[in-house]
Amino acid sequence: MEAIAVKSSLALRNWEKLRRNKLAMIGFSIILVMMLCAILAPVLTSYKPDEIDLGNRLKPPSTEHLLGTDKIGRDVLTRILYGARISIFIGLSGALGGALIGTVLGCFSGYLGGWFDKLMLRVSELFMTFPQLILVLILVVYMGQGLFNLILIFAVTGWTGTYRLVRGRFLSLREESFVESCRAFGISEMSIMFRHILPNTLSPVIVTVTLSSAGYILAESGLSFLGLGVPSGIPTWGNIINAAKAVDVIRNNPWLWLPPGCAISLFVLGVNFFGDGLRDVLDPNQ
Repeated sequence: MEAIAVKSSLALRNWEKLRRNKLAMIGFSIILVMMLCAILAPVLTSYKPDEIDLGNRLKPPSTEHLLGTDKIGRDVLTRILYGARISIFIGLSGALGGALIGTVLGCFSGYLGGWFDKLMLRVSELFMTFPQLILVLILVVYMGQGLFNLILIFAVTGWTGTYRLVRGRFLSLREESFVESCRAFGISEMSIMFRHILPNTLSPVIVTVTLSSAGYILAESGLSFLGLGVPSGIPTWGNIINAAKAVDVIRNNPWLWLPPGCAISLFVLGVNFFGDGLRDVLDPNQ
């Protein structure tokens, strides 16, 4: 009970510290509002994201279509709301997948050391030699387009930062007295790694996941804009902008690219504000 009380007190203190950070709370509010709008999309709009109405092609914003319609009469606001679901899901899933791979490999590498640590360190350096976007483009061309293909590619190419972070923490924590005490009591190596050392490394990993998700949302938007991301039939923020990449559309129909562009920028800005606030709260060096 005392341990639970201590954890509750620490969580409350961290929340108070985060709440005093105005930019972090602004970011949290942006994320919360946009995610709620995505979840409640069927309530906020009566249209379907793939509902074609050729009689209302390229209509400017009006009371009937608040953000206008696209080239085949689909409601832009509806596609932005439904597209938020896919774009946020891809960004968050890719960040969580990369963090999971990096955390597991970092645990074994930092705790066991030896040949496995040397091998994984060389592999991580090999991945970091190439820009991540280049690796993503190569894998997209090789594996093909697809929602889950893109998530897998982000996870496979984005684990190195988390790996090095967790490995460094394990290298320092494995020599602490509480680890020696666990060994003296006969606790298994796996239990020491994942039950006693790993919880002390999760705070910076959480911050990394938060900031990485914003980067993957931007990457998905860029790939979809180039026609290399999610298939065009699935509404995402990138696919919505992809439909507006013609010069005449950019000049004459700004409602096709400006609202989804603003949605991407606003959400990424909110994630970055919130991630910076989390870093201030959870970083033990602060």
